[in-house]
Amino acid sequence: MTSAPPFNQTEQVVKPRRFVFVLMDNFTMLCFACAVESLRITNRVAGKKLYDWIVISETGEPVTCSNGTTFNVDSDLIELDRDDTIMLCGGLGIQAATTKRLLNWIRREARRGLIMAGLCTSAHTMAKAGLLDGKRATIHWENQDSFTEEFDEVELTKSIFVIDGNRITTAGGTASIDLMLKLIAQDYEEDLANAVADTLIYSSIRTDQDTQRLSIPTRIGVRHPKLSRVIQMMETNIEEPISPATLAKEVGMSTRQLERLFRRYLSRSPKRYYMELRLQKARNLLMQTDMTVINVALACGFASPSHFSKCYRSHYNTTPYRERGSQATRLSI
Repeated sequence: MTSAPPFNQTEQVVKPRRFVFVLMDNFTMLCFACAVESLRITNRVAGKKLYDWIVISETGEPVTCSNGTTFNVDSDLIELDRDDTIMLCGGLGIQAATTKRLLNWIRREARRGLIMAGLCTSAHTMAKAGLLDGKRATIHWENQDSFTEEFDEVELTKSIFVIDGNRITTAGGTASIDLMLKLIAQDYEEDLANAVADTLIYSSIRTDQDTQRLSIPTRIGVRHPKLSRVIQMMETNIEEPISPATLAKEVGMSTRQLERLFRRYLSRSPKRYYMELRLQKARNLLMQTDMTVINVALACGFASPSHFSKCYRSHYNTTPYRERGSQATRLSI
């Protein structure tokens, strides 16, 4: 007696689901490759074409990704089939890559009811087109500060991917694999998705309940509950910084004990560590938004632009204005 063939749900004749990858200037190769390879391997494991895909760009011309590799594409922004799934592939300089022509095309295809996903930073493009208003979404953690400042009508999460109706967003990196495995399991069965993961040597499939960044103890290399709690409070209170005395009181310590704790494990004072967090957010906002330097300063808890500029220069060896100018130069190269 022979056993039933694996993935027998796929034995029925099905029309391949087509994904349309839209490559934007400076897109992240890893996100795109993880998604495409997941589809290719699914077809191989199933022994038939369950998925198909094409690659397009705004102009139909080759597109260069952030690591300098150039990709040929199949077409420009054509009208798609209603059953297609659009996968926007963003990366560095997402604001510049989000052109008026691309936004108009996205809105048109969205009105026709197509499922649309934003990989890595292209959640920004979807939000700019108004497709995420009132919806849950995610974006790479480096872009979360700027996204929150610009799109307060979107419920931004720290999940690795979010599926909200026919709108999908991912955090970037290998999160594309987790998303594609989720879609494969929805389309067919979990056994098929698990087999694809095994072929990818992907031993831990994450869900939309998993968050992007490592836990605070893992990131700082220290497992101390009170220290982790203080850092968490600092990270969530950037615009209105909390005094060291208040932070210490919240975790049942004296200010002196808190100072010793930071010196011992992080080799800096709580005040210095907090300042570095605020300056890091400021740098993200300068490089990823069009906010004025004054507004960036206020968003990061600096009451005066001059104090902000002084602190920024001390830490980064450049002024906020020069930082923004250098970023514009890098994107134009």
